[in-house]
Amino acid sequence: QVQLVESGGGLVQAGGSLRLSCAASEIIFSLYDMGWYRQAPGKQRELVAIIFSGGTSDYADSVKGRFTISRDNAKNTVYLQMNSLKPEDTAVYYCKADHRIFAMQTYWGQGTQVTVSS
Repeated sequence: QVQLVESGGGLVQAGGSLRLSCAASEIIFSLYDMGWYRQAPGKQRELVAIIFSGGTSDYADSVKGRFTISRDNAKNTVYLQMNSLKPEDTAVYYCKADHRIFAMQTYWGQGTQVTVSS
């Protein structure tokens, strides 16, 4: 059974940093594009950052220059380094895996809460 397990969330003051991790199991990790999404209360889920199977990445404008996504295919893990956090970054952060060819093979993690206090 495919599992994506996020960790690293928590409470941090504005200006602080957190590093999220998402460990995947039962997939050929290197064949998946890996994304971090977030959903704040009352808002739609939005893409924060994505790293493609080939290693290139892209970011939402709101986090460019502050967040860095990376992956370790040997550990089946994707990371999101979040620096200079702002209260508006407060949300539940989700990991998503999309097979680079087969669109039906999409998986979500359970989410991890990030709260940034002002």
